[in-house]
Amino acid sequence: MIVDTPRDERTAAEADTVRLEGISKTFGAVRALKDVNLAIGPGRILGLVGHNGAGKSTLMNVLAGTLAPDEGRISVAGREQPAYDVSQAHRSGIRCVFQELSLCPNLTVAENARVLHPAIRGWNWRRRAGKLIQDKLDEVFPGHGISRDALVSDLSLGHRQMVEIARALTLTTAPLRLLILDEPTSSLDAHTATQLLEHIRKLAQTGCSIILISHLLGEILGASDRIVVMRNGEVIHQDDASAFDRSKLIALMGDSRPADAPSEPGQDDGPTHDVRVRQTPAGPHQIEITAHAGEIVGLAGLAGHGQTRFLLEVFKAAQRRHAGIGVSGSVAIVAGDRQKDGVFPLWSIGLNAAVRSIRSLRRGGFLSPSLESEFAQAWQKRMGIKTPDMSLGILSLSGGNQQKALFARALGSDAAIILMDDPMRGVDIGTKRDVYDIIRHEARAGRTFLWYTTEMEELKYCHKVYVFREDQVIAELSRSELTEEKIIQSSFEEEAAS
Repeated sequence: MIVDTPRDERTAAEADTVRLEGISKTFGAVRALKDVNLAIGPGRILGLVGHNGAGKSTLMNVLAGTLAPDEGRISVAGREQPAYDVSQAHRSGIRCVFQELSLCPNLTVAENARVLHPAIRGWNWRRRAGKLIQDKLDEVFPGHGISRDALVSDLSLGHRQMVEIARALTLTTAPLRLLILDEPTSSLDAHTATQLLEHIRKLAQTGCSIILISHLLGEILGASDRIVVMRNGEVIHQDDASAFDRSKLIALMGDSRPADAPSEPGQDDGPTHDVRVRQTPAGPHQIEITAHAGEIVGLAGLAGHGQTRFLLEVFKAAQRRHAGIGVSGSVAIVAGDRQKDGVFPLWSIGLNAAVRSIRSLRRGGFLSPSLESEFAQAWQKRMGIKTPDMSLGILSLSGGNQQKALFARALGSDAAIILMDDPMRGVDIGTKRDVYDIIRHEARAGRTFLWYTTEMEELKYCHKVYVFREDQVIAELSRSELTEEKIIQSSFEEEAAS
C-alpha cells in the first residue's frame, strides 16, 4: 500500500538541505550504521556526538559520497539521489572536512586547492589557485602564517587542518550547500578554534547548512542549533540544542560518571628520573623546564610554537642524540598526528600496540604469538579498543580507536617518561576519562608525563604548566595559577612572563 505524505510534511522535506532515510552500512561482521534517519535544513548547524565507533564518521562518509550505503535513500534539496558518489556530492554543493585529513602531502597548498577545483586550468593556474586558498585562509584564520607555496608535508598538523578547512570553503563552479566538519578543531589551539567557530556561525547566516562533529561538548553546545546523539551505529536521540547540557549529553552517549577532579601529585621518596632543558640563546624570559618523577607537566600556548619540537628533542635526548637536554630514564611517545607519526598502516592492531614492548614479548629470541596476543587483549580491554579482533588491520579502526592503540603502545611499555603530543585528537569523552585515570595512576607510581595539549580542561590535570611562544618558554604556571586568561595572555604578550 502506498501512503501519501501530507502536503505540509512534503514541504518540510523539500526544504531540507539533505535528508537521509534508512541508511545502513556493514563492514564484514560489523554493522556500522543501522537504519539511520537524519535531516538538516538551510542555515542550520547540527551537532553530531557519540563515542568512538558510534558511526558518526561512517555516516558522514556516506553523505560525502566516499562510501555507498547498503540500504537507504539520500535526498538533496528535496531530490532523491539514486546514483550518489563524491562527484555528485560536490556538484550538489556538499563538502566534507574529514577527521583523517585528505590533503596530498607532496603538493603545495595552492596545488591542493587546484585538486578540488578542476575548473582552474590554463595559463597561470597556480597563481589563481594560490590566491583562492590564500584569500580563504585570510578570511577564516587571520594571522595564520601559511604560505600558498609551502609543501603540505612541511606543515604542522594544525596548519594542515587549517588548509583542509579553508579548501573546503573555497568556491569556483559549484555552490556550497552543506559543510561537514568532522573534528575540525582537534588539532587547533583555542584561539584558532574560536576563529573557526565564529566563521561557521556567519556562514550559517548565509543559508549554508553545517554538520559539526566534535568530542568537545562545549563546542557542540555553544555552536549548534540542533544536536543528534549516536550510539552503536544508531541515532538514539535528537532535539534542539537548548534541550541539552553537558551532563545530559554524556549520559545519552552512555557514560554517566561524574567528572573527576584532577588529583594532587603523588608522594614519592624522591625523583628517580628528571628531564631538563635550558632555553638557548639566553633571553630575558629564559625559563628552565624541569619534570620530576611522578609529575604531570603540561605544555601550552598557541599551536605550532615549539611544543612538539621540544617533545621530539626530549625523545632524541633519551637516545643520546641531542645535546643540551638531560634525560634519565627510557621514553615513549604518543603521537598526535597518527597518520604521519603514529600508526604502521600495514600492521595489525595488536602489533601496532605491542611494537614498543617487543623485547618483553620474546621467548628464545623470537616474538611469542601467545605473549603478543595476551598483551593485545589486555590493552584492548584497558583502553576500550572497539574491534572484534585485535589481529585485524589498524586501519579497520575509527580514528579515535587508532589513537587508543597508540596509548596502549606507550602506556604498556617499560618507559619511565611518557611524551604526549596533543594525543586526545578525536578521542571520545569516556575514553578521555579512562586515560586521565590511567595517567594519574601511573604518575602516582612514579612515571613522568610531558603533555602538550590544546585543551584547557586537560591542563587542569597537570601539576604545572609551561607556556610556549615562538619556540621559547615564556611562563611557568602552577596549578593554582592556571587560568585560560593567563595562558592566552602569555601566548600573545612577551611581558606576561614577568
